[in-house]
Amino acid sequence: MNPFPAIIIGGPPHSGKSVLTYLLTRQLRQERVAHYVLRACPDGEGDWSQEAPPDTVRLLRQKGAFSKTFVDRVCRDLARRHLPLIVDAGGKPTLDQERIFDHCTHAVLISATLEGLAEWRDRVERHGLAIVAELYSTLEGSDRIDEKTPVLRGQIAGLERCNATAGPVALELAQRLQQLLAYTETELKSYHFSHAPTDLVIDLERLGDRAGVANHSWTPEHLPRALDEIPAAPIAIYGRGPNWLYAALALHAGQYAVYMFDPRLGWVKPSSLTCAPSAEPSVISWKIAVHQHYTWIDLSPVPSYLDYDEVNGTLLPELDPQRGVVISGRMPHWLMVGAALAYRHHPWVAVVQAQRYDQGIIVTSRVQEYRLGSWVALQGNPLSANI
Repeated sequence: MNPFPAIIIGGPPHSGKSVLTYLLTRQLRQERVAHYVLRACPDGEGDWSQEAPPDTVRLLRQKGAFSKTFVDRVCRDLARRHLPLIVDAGGKPTLDQERIFDHCTHAVLISATLEGLAEWRDRVERHGLAIVAELYSTLEGSDRIDEKTPVLRGQIAGLERCNATAGPVALELAQRLQQLLAYTETELKSYHFSHAPTDLVIDLERLGDRAGVANHSWTPEHLPRALDEIPAAPIAIYGRGPNWLYAALALHAGQYAVYMFDPRLGWVKPSSLTCAPSAEPSVISWKIAVHQHYTWIDLSPVPSYLDYDEVNGTLLPELDPQRGVVISGRMPHWLMVGAALAYRHHPWVAVVQAQRYDQGIIVTSRVQEYRLGSWVALQGNPLSANI
């Protein structure tokens, strides 16, 4: 039996599950509670969907469909989880999809109706989950705590995408989850570092301290100093950090092996990807926009729940080697880093964060005009282009 808790956030559609999940994980990160949010519904959302401008969210968000394969993969990753999990579930699970619940330990229920709460209470109790909270969600009004023990009950208000703030109920619930996600950061690091495949483990928290990062909020200006701290050797990267930081560290390693810690998979190498003129979309599709000094490629995983083994060996399109490459897309770090390594032969490579689709961050460069850690202002957007 897996020792780490998995707490499902459940309720009918449009109850505010994803917004509540974001508020909780943000608060837990501030309290330095080690955990990972597993999106167990194929709606293409993540933290970026609460932080990016609404127009960008509409372009990036890709509603998928549940399938047996999707459910199988979610169940597999839940069963082998490497960290305590918060699980963002879909609003209308079928009996087959409810297999996901069998791999969870606790439940937080939220609904805009009392009937919805009752329906979900019956659902999670059938699967033996311990209920942590039952919350009535409303856009108007204010938070109200009706009962704290044994189940947190009350009203939570204002769960609006991009505008929500953690009120009394969300803060009380985060405190409750902090007690459930009982593993200390030190304990988890000790365990995971002892299983690292290299002698040198890059702890992003400690690296940030040495590079002058305040409050663990990495900005591209920190890159040159951070890379100066890394010796030439095989590395294993551990911790929460932006996609461009992972890409820059991997590219800086050069010929040496790179591993990264994924909460679903454990220690893995970046995806093995190859550029070829014959490349055709398969498990990964793309859109390309060619500009004077760079080519912008936006990558999009085709399956709703991407499988690591399925991606390895995928072909990416060859691009003009005289131009820089800008890489964007909603994807796990191991895929983004794999793409950056595949295009490392270009004069420079930049990576886009979903929160800022108008700028790219230079993660490697052999050209003086495009310095490591600098921003590139991007023109147009391949997501909205018919290419």
